[in-house]
Amino acid sequence: MQRFSFLSLARNALSHHEGWRRAWRSPPLREAYDVVIVGAGGHGLSTAYHLAKEHGISNVAVIEKGWLGGGNTARNTHTIRANFLRDVSIRFHDVSVKLYEQLSRELNYNILFSQRSMIDLIQSWGKLRDLRRRSLAMALHGPAYDLISVDELRRRIPAMGDLSGVRLPPLAGMAHPQAAMARHDAVAWSYARAADARGVEIHQHTEVTGFLRDARGRITGVETSRGTVRAGQVALATAGNTSHVAAKAGLSLPLVTRNLQAFVSEPVKPIIDVIVNCPDVGLYVMQSDKGELVIGGGTDPIPSYRQGCHVATFEDVVASLVELFPRFKALRMMRQWGGAIEFAYDASPIISKTGVEGLLVSTGWYGGFKSIPVGGLTYAHLIATGTPHPLAEAFGLDRFTGLRFLLEAGTVAQR
Repeated sequence: MQRFSFLSLARNALSHHEGWRRAWRSPPLREAYDVVIVGAGGHGLSTAYHLAKEHGISNVAVIEKGWLGGGNTARNTHTIRANFLRDVSIRFHDVSVKLYEQLSRELNYNILFSQRSMIDLIQSWGKLRDLRRRSLAMALHGPAYDLISVDELRRRIPAMGDLSGVRLPPLAGMAHPQAAMARHDAVAWSYARAADARGVEIHQHTEVTGFLRDARGRITGVETSRGTVRAGQVALATAGNTSHVAAKAGLSLPLVTRNLQAFVSEPVKPIIDVIVNCPDVGLYVMQSDKGELVIGGGTDPIPSYRQGCHVATFEDVVASLVELFPRFKALRMMRQWGGAIEFAYDASPIISKTGVEGLLVSTGWYGGFKSIPVGGLTYAHLIATGTPHPLAEAFGLDRFTGLRFLLEAGTVAQR
């Protein structure tokens, strides 16, 4: 792997940057691999990297029907946080934040990691009780989630201005200093580059159309648009398409799929230097490194696989935005997008073997960008050893039949 440094940048500048090697290869698709990972998004690539790094398993193919990082990884709003309620969720995502803090150095790639903190605006007494409870739970495990006053809110978010006419004026706020942002494309590219350097093969524009089985019904490979591929194990990391792909193997998963949309404004000068979340009205806003305001809210109310705009949701988010930030009324919206996301019935992720032997699944992430490093680490451990990673023991599919639900209030739009 060609390493990036000040000297390498200066040296290649002299040759007009024409001497860089390819970031990852495009090898021919072979007939068999030890592991086939379906999905070249953040979680699939992170899993491949950790399989090669921690477990020495590099005979791995990552298969992607589109282009690398072009699915949900490309449609997220790049927030990284650990402000959850359940013990297992707090520990899990705290490790993810810590892995993100070292990711640029570990993978030798600038992911534009910015640990700028998140502030939750509290606009009802019920939400105040809820988030104070979450704060106490987090204090047991390390991540900070501190109650702050309205005056402190105004100091940290001066763009809010006068709140006297707000329908639901903030009562207080909760500050989560570990929260961060990173460039979503850079995260996918950095993992792809590092996995490729360890021998992993990445195959783009290769759609899985079916599964191969032996006489006992065990999954032994995949059928793709480029031919048949045998595998010792097949691991799904297909984000919003997991239900569809799993159905090809006759597997039904406890997932709900909804459209989550977001939009960005025209670029403006720096005005918000924290991530602002308003769980009572379903709004979040942050400013990207290009100056755009990234804005979003909750999911569409009806389950669907659509990726367009649901007008009612869009209007609700915009109304909440201009009420809390009146000066944003003059901003023009540049683009809008949506993505089909899948979350489990208890709003916690699934990292598990399935009822179909030879098939594993990582899904139900609802905003899985924040979990890419630890999700890949724990999924790779399950694939390589056959046993759950200690951080992810509670995320198995068996919890749905054994009544061990992990109802996570910190996941679904934080409501």
